Amino acid sequence: MADSNPNDVVLLERRGNVAVITLNRPEAMNAVNSELATALGSRLEECDNDPEVRAIVLTGNGRGFCAGADLKAIASGQDINPVGHPEWGFGGMVRHYVDTPVIAAVNGFALGGGTELVLASDLAVIDENAKLGLPEVKRGLFAAAGGVMRLPRQIPLKIALEAALTGEHMPAETALQWGLVNRIAPAGTSLEVALQLAETIAANAPLSVQQSKRVIHRSAAYGSEWDEPIWEELNKSALGIVFASQDAIEGPTAFAEKREPKWTGR
Repeated sequence: MADSNPNDVVLLERRGNVAVITLNRPEAMNAVNSELATALGSRLEECDNDPEVRAIVLTGNGRGFCAGADLKAIASGQDINPVGHPEWGFGGMVRHYVDTPVIAAVNGFALGGGTELVLASDLAVIDENAKLGLPEVKRGLFAAAGGVMRLPRQIPLKIALEAALTGEHMPAETALQWGLVNRIAPAGTSLEVALQLAETIAANAPLSVQQSKRVIHRSAAYGSEWDEPIWEELNKSALGIVFASQDAIEGPTAFAEKREPKWTGR
C-alpha cells in the first residue's frame, strides 16, 4: 500500500502497522462531498484488506477535522454519497464496518457529519481546543448519518438528548467527561496522541483485536449476556477464529520463552 498523492481529497500514509487517513479539503473545513466520501470509503477498504495494517487513524488537514456535509454541494443539487457504494453511508464510513480498529484524531471542529464520523470510529482523541456537536436542528435538519442513533448508545440518554435537541457545541472536556472520547490531547497534538494509542493496539494479535471489536459492537443486538444466543452465536464464532489461529500458539509460546510475540494475523 503506497502513500497517496498530496493533492488527493483523502490522503493515506503508512507508519509501520498503522495507517493514517487524512481528510484533505482544508479550504472547505474537510466538508463531505461525493469525491471525499468515495475516497474515504475506498481508503478504509484498502486498509482493511491489507494484513499489515493493524490500526487506522482518521484525522483532518487544516483547522478542522470535518465540518460535516458540504452544504454548498447539497444546495446546488449535488449528490454527496460515495459513488458506486451507497451501502457505505455518509462519508463512505458511517455504515461501512471494517475489522481494523479506527481511531479518530479530532484536530479541530467536528460538527454535524464530522461528529457522526467520530461516533462511527472505535476510539477518539480530541484536541483540547476542538469541539463536537450536532447542529442539524438549527438548520431544519436532523443527524441522519447515525448521530441520533449512536449518541444515546455512547453517552447517557439525557445528555444525548440535550446535545441533539439544542444543537449546541460540546467542548473537549465535556466529551471526555461523558466518555464520547478516550483522550484529550494538548493543542495541536491529537494526531500524535492517537498514533500512540494506535501503536499500542497494533502491537497486539490482529485476529484477537478484530474479533474483540466485532463481539463488542455486535453484542448490542443480543439480549442479556446470560442468554444462550450471545454465547452460542456471537462469542463462539469469535472464539473459533481466534483459538484456531497460529497467533493463539505464538502468544503463549512467546510468553513462556520470555520474548516478544511475532504476530502473523493467521
